[in-house]
Amino acid sequence: MALGYKARKRWSLVILLVGLPLYIVAAVTVVNWLDRPPILVELLVYVVLGVLWALPFKFVFKGVGQDDPDGK
Repeated sequence: MALGYKARKRWSLVILLVGLPLYIVAAVTVVNWLDRPPILVELLVYVVLGVLWALPFKFVFKGVGQDDPDGK
């Protein structure tokens, strides 16, 4: 089922305002479980987790910054 432009725009706001802060808390919790690893390992974990959160939502964010294709 394809989402319309307005639905994608609304879902992207929900993901960014609710989901991303929750994901940040989860990422910090994961790093804390590692019992203070070396700085390069910690950086690598944050970079990997920072990229991974957006992959499942790629279809939602695609084209949201463009003009409405329906022209309304």
